[in-house]
Amino acid sequence: MSPQKKTTVKMKKVFDRPKSMTKKPYHYCPGCHHGVIHRMLAEQIDAYGLKGKTIGVASVGCSVLLYDYFDTDVVEAPHGRAPAVATGAKRAQPENFVFTYQGDGDLAAIGTAEIIHAANRGEKITVIFVNNAVFGMTGGQMAPTTLVGQVTTTSPQGRQVATAGPPIRVAEMLATLDGAAYVARVAVNNIKNYKVAEKALKRAIDFQLDGVGFAFVEFLSSCPTNWKMTPQEANARVANEMIAQFPLGVYKDILAAA
Repeated sequence: MSPQKKTTVKMKKVFDRPKSMTKKPYHYCPGCHHGVIHRMLAEQIDAYGLKGKTIGVASVGCSVLLYDYFDTDVVEAPHGRAPAVATGAKRAQPENFVFTYQGDGDLAAIGTAEIIHAANRGEKITVIFVNNAVFGMTGGQMAPTTLVGQVTTTSPQGRQVATAGPPIRVAEMLATLDGAAYVARVAVNNIKNYKVAEKALKRAIDFQLDGVGFAFVEFLSSCPTNWKMTPQEANARVANEMIAQFPLGVYKDILAAA
């Protein structure tokens, strides 16, 4: 009997690290959506050929080490001031793609004035807002977006409307400003929502590259560590609680409206 011939199967590589990302491992907690959002953004930077023309602006929070993961220029901004820093970068180098990457403790708390006025001025930047309803890096304190009844280190009995007010809906607020050109809220808790989020991010990038104006995409995100949940439980909270409080959708698109 002749020996059997070994069959070699060549596999086509269809999944790889985006060129706009470094090889440094994430420091994010298991189940956190920051890594998913990072990769989505890096894939788009690659797709648009913007790797050498991108300036990221990271503020204080879980995003503070953004420069470790993106193989592009990244500027560190003081707490809440990323939109102001991005404004300066874009005005000084309008040919570059400029984005901010901010959490809810940063953008919706100490940085509220910065984001409102950048949007109202119609600055041609792209803002990525990661809303996990808690101060993530600094110890799990209550944020402006913390859900009613949600337990945090500074609301051990749960957020109470009588003393803390209801959660702030940033996307809806910014959509009322004349200077805002594109405002959307998305999630990445499942494949269907991921694909919608990807389209929204592309749209926001197009608005800047085409010189249309200020673009804002809010990503609902999990925070298993500070929520004291497993990754599966945290993902379920995004689906069952956060989306109910912060409905997904496009809240403003001046080109579509026109």
